[in-house]
Amino acid sequence: MALQDAKSKVDEAFTARSSRGLVGENAFGGATSFLRRRYTKDLAGADLAITGVPFDQAVTNRPGTRLGPRAIREASTLQPYDPPFGWDGFDPLSSFDIVDYGDLAFDYAMVSEFPSALTAHMETILSSVPGAVTLGGDHYITFPILKAYAAKYGPLGVIQFDAHSDLWPDDDFSRIDHGTMMYKAVKSGLVDPARSVQIGIRTETEDYCGVNVISAREVHERGIAGAVAKAKEIVGQGPTYLSFDIDALDPAFAPGTGTPVWGGLASWQAAAILRDLAGTNIVGGDIVEVSPPFDAGGATAVAGAHVAMEILCLILWTRR
Repeated sequence: MALQDAKSKVDEAFTARSSRGLVGENAFGGATSFLRRRYTKDLAGADLAITGVPFDQAVTNRPGTRLGPRAIREASTLQPYDPPFGWDGFDPLSSFDIVDYGDLAFDYAMVSEFPSALTAHMETILSSVPGAVTLGGDHYITFPILKAYAAKYGPLGVIQFDAHSDLWPDDDFSRIDHGTMMYKAVKSGLVDPARSVQIGIRTETEDYCGVNVISAREVHERGIAGAVAKAKEIVGQGPTYLSFDIDALDPAFAPGTGTPVWGGLASWQAAAILRDLAGTNIVGGDIVEVSPPFDAGGATAVAGAHVAMEILCLILWTRR
């Protein structure tokens, strides 16, 4: 997209007449929808929706991820000038109708009502489009989201990029805790653990509940090809959800997160693994745990925006 378009294009999030196309609007100005996609609550004809969940009341350490969706949208304004790199010319922004559905509305003071509100929000989206990319928010949000996806697709395989397994045992389902979301998803039958894999793990867990693990060290030692081959073999071709906790990246690449752990993936490793997962049946995904207050330079939000673009590509790749 020619940069001279910036002199005539502004606020494409509201003024765009189409849900398709690259955008040459100034990155530093205008309304910051995700990838400058059109904001709308009308999903008729849409192929994929973006939505934000600004929730961080389930964290065990540093807060701030409620500001993640806004920061990721802002960071994404660097990307819609050109097709995404490394996808063999695939241009989902021009080939598919992608819209920004905006954020979940919820009463921040009624935390107990949040999970059902989020599940209903996702069910509304999934009643009109095959899948969505969700901008978080802390990692608890994945559990209510998986309820909506499992209602549509049945038990899912999950590819989870993370430093932590989120499989801490907790049979009190009224508790809202980002460290137990995967445990509850498995125990609720939303997730098929045999078809699920966690990539980048580097903290201890007593019981992985049958979920497969590719630790960060294994990625470093076996390389990208080995990690991708193992992940693809595990998830197969069944419907699969991809959840990316930004703390899968080493804090050197993503300092703005609540529970950073050293020894993580480099951004280039995450990018390569995501791109090489093309061809798996990804039906939806999220990017979570981006906490802008702990990263004054904004590198974490930039990484989050790129992850969201890769998830978008993975969802639409099999439909090109």
